[in-house]
Amino acid sequence: MPTTSTDRTVLADLLALDPLVLPAWRAATAAGAFLRDERPRDLVVDTKSNATDAVTVMDRTAEAMIVESLLGSRTEDGFLGEEGGERAGTSSVRWVVDPLDGTTNYLYGLPMWGVSIGAEVDGAGRVGVVVAPDLHEAYIGVRGAGAWLVRDGRAERMRCGHVADLAVSLVVTGFNYDPVLRRHQAEVAAGLIADVRDLRRLGAACVDLCWLARGRADAFYERGLNPWDISAGLVIASEAGAIVSGLGDGDRAGKDFMLAAAPGIAGALRTRLATLEAAL
Repeated sequence: MPTTSTDRTVLADLLALDPLVLPAWRAATAAGAFLRDERPRDLVVDTKSNATDAVTVMDRTAEAMIVESLLGSRTEDGFLGEEGGERAGTSSVRWVVDPLDGTTNYLYGLPMWGVSIGAEVDGAGRVGVVVAPDLHEAYIGVRGAGAWLVRDGRAERMRCGHVADLAVSLVVTGFNYDPVLRRHQAEVAAGLIADVRDLRRLGAACVDLCWLARGRADAFYERGLNPWDISAGLVIASEAGAIVSGLGDGDRAGKDFMLAAAPGIAGALRTRLATLEAAL
């Protein structure tokens, strides 16, 4: 699609689109810079759900930074964070935060990780900000105002791809840390691989959704994702034109199942995944 003048803007104008964008941007970029620049040579690593589900001192410190940044100036808002930070608010706003999505990638020095901050108003996603420091990219989505790729102080509008044939689509997925669910997900992926151009497993759901938004993938699906994994990314993907759903017709995306796809393949992919899930 040709680029028009409305497809590009300066970051300052983008940050003014909604009052929730600027606080999310400030918190995410500060946490991202800390994670990138202060990464110790030997990380302190604990586990969460099992031995392969890592959490580091960097996750926890980054979340504490985000809490202080957001709630220090917005004391009435609610908050839900991956590393245990949760509080009820008295305003209509709740911040949903993953301070370090893609922890395993981060541990191994792989660049596919990000800071994800979503803002919900009355339970509905309003703003999404994802910062991927090692990729030198950031992403902003504002409900009703589009999805944007941010680089070097400028923003470019993103639109998902126009693929119409599942057979030539690039599909991204992920695997849960629970070994039983992980095995099931691998079996579904094995059934799907012959129906698409190819599959990718990149390891950071927030970046997966942003790459879908900018056309670097045609779909992303996964079971077992938590609100902090997808809150920001779903705003960004849907504002770029992706169709977001659960597994069944009319189901909402959530922990049980999440699918986001280019409109031309969303229905066919959901039907195929439902068939594979039912057969296993």
